[in-house]
Amino acid sequence: MVDSVKEKNSSGSYSSNTGPIVEYKNVHKSFGDVEVLKGLDLDIYPGEKVALIGPSGSGKTTIIRMLMTLEQPTSGEIIVDGKNLCHMEKNGKLVPANEKHLREVRGEIGMVFQHFNLFPHMTILQNCMTAPIQVQKEDKESAKRRSIEMLEKVGLGDKLDNYPSQLSGGQKQRVAMARALVMRPKIMLFDEVTSALDPELVGEVLEVIRDIAEEGEMAMVLVTHEMDFALEVADRVIFLDDGVIAEEGTPSEVLEESDNERLQQFLYRFRS
Repeated sequence: MVDSVKEKNSSGSYSSNTGPIVEYKNVHKSFGDVEVLKGLDLDIYPGEKVALIGPSGSGKTTIIRMLMTLEQPTSGEIIVDGKNLCHMEKNGKLVPANEKHLREVRGEIGMVFQHFNLFPHMTILQNCMTAPIQVQKEDKESAKRRSIEMLEKVGLGDKLDNYPSQLSGGQKQRVAMARALVMRPKIMLFDEVTSALDPELVGEVLEVIRDIAEEGEMAMVLVTHEMDFALEVADRVIFLDDGVIAEEGTPSEVLEESDNERLQQFLYRFRS
């Protein structure tokens, strides 16, 4: 199904001459005796929107947590924008990456988690300003200006001085998105960002992600159980099952046309 991505590359969104911005090469990941990923080979292209779907325990969240270096692969390589994520070259040999190397490569990546992870003692503006100042060494005024811009983008320009406790779950999740966007990532990761929200708040968060996706600049990887949303927003859908890619292709190919029995069993619960 990679051909469908390359075909799109040549037609506009992604140049056919552009290599992947993320490459997983024969990546295995085990937790104790349980092998969660079994030789993952996956390329993600600049600007591409990829939805990861699959049953609990299939390896979806592990894929993006490894990209954020929250988990380390048991074996295999992850390449981000041409740089090895977990290893670096020293004296002509590949050795485990030090913290400086990890920070440099990880700086290309933003992530929005299920549970917001906002600092409760800071206003939402301060929540957004902290990382650019501390991590990117940006001056305070510049960080403030861009933080306000991103909070306005997610519809919270009137809440700058509010604290997280004064916001709804949907608003907190939008703050978390603004905080990630402030860092100017080339790749944005979303880990089931609506799963902790009340049903009536899901729509407002998906609408913001939809707007970000339409801008087309960043690669996006979305772990999601919102099948209609994946059908609408993604360029490619990947179905993971038991640690391997069991099906991949365009959203219509995977979600509407596939006759993969395991995939059909998984999708059935969303149709009933």
